[in-house]
Amino acid sequence: MLDLNTKKIKKNAYRVTKVRGETASRIRVPGGLLTADLLPLIQNIAETYGNGKIHLTTRQGFEIPGIKYSDMDAVNALLQPIIDKLEINQEIPGKGYTAAGTRNISACIGSNVCPFATYNTTNFAKKMEKEIFPNDLHFKVAFTGCANDCIKTRMHDFGIIGMTEPQYEKERCMGCQACVKACQKKSVDALSVENYRIVRNTEKCVGCGECVINCPTRAWTRSPETYYRLVIMGRTGKRNPRLAEDFLVWATEDAVIKIIKNTYTFVNHYINREAPGGKEHIGYIIDRTGFEEYKKWALEGVELDPRTIVKAPVYWSGIHYD
Repeated sequence: MLDLNTKKIKKNAYRVTKVRGETASRIRVPGGLLTADLLPLIQNIAETYGNGKIHLTTRQGFEIPGIKYSDMDAVNALLQPIIDKLEINQEIPGKGYTAAGTRNISACIGSNVCPFATYNTTNFAKKMEKEIFPNDLHFKVAFTGCANDCIKTRMHDFGIIGMTEPQYEKERCMGCQACVKACQKKSVDALSVENYRIVRNTEKCVGCGECVINCPTRAWTRSPETYYRLVIMGRTGKRNPRLAEDFLVWATEDAVIKIIKNTYTFVNHYINREAPGGKEHIGYIIDRTGFEEYKKWALEGVELDPRTIVKAPVYWSGIHYD
């Protein structure tokens, strides 16, 4: 009976807990942004069927502990208006999340609030949510608005870092070198002065926008297009924790989405179904099959912008315990 219940709660995005007969409901909040009117609904579930406590997860969702197995159907019914408001894809309305994988997609606060961010991280996170959820594969995806990487994208399977291609109008430049100093102290020292003109090293530039923010005359502006740095296969864990490495630089939104969707196809093809719990981390699958094989699957049908740089081969470092 316990095995049956365990399978059921995992499939419905509930957590196995240390208390026999009790579970915890996991609530998805794509991009980490929700309207305040949903908070009383979450409170009601916690007080009516949980133990009155709510855990804010590292992935920007909610967990409500203390829920009896027998109350799962009632909790799923109360989750429905939350799922509807957040526009979460469902296989069966009224039955909760009905998928065990694809962790809540997290994001920094983005350009709605932060002056450093190059794009609306919440909108992209919600768009990605609709593309990849529901799914039983355990992918972790995170979005950050700029190279400051406040959401720590390099600890995820996929990290999407915003980039802007700085636009320079020398006629507006008064030679104060505020941009050069900002880039030197706060970023990667990609700007220099040559013949009284500011020069950008395009190979070093990470598209962070520090020059734009610090220019008093708007000689530097953001490009009308937003680009992304796609970093892949960061992970924590027991055997080999490591940071994600660059895969694409100056990538487009469509390319990022297509590569992540292609990766689901790749994992479904190569995953070891005999692994404990039927799960095998995507990074270990790539380690086993080889990066070049993954790259072939990942780039299938992807249209790359002429500016896009594909980093290959990709090597990961990190601590090894095996």
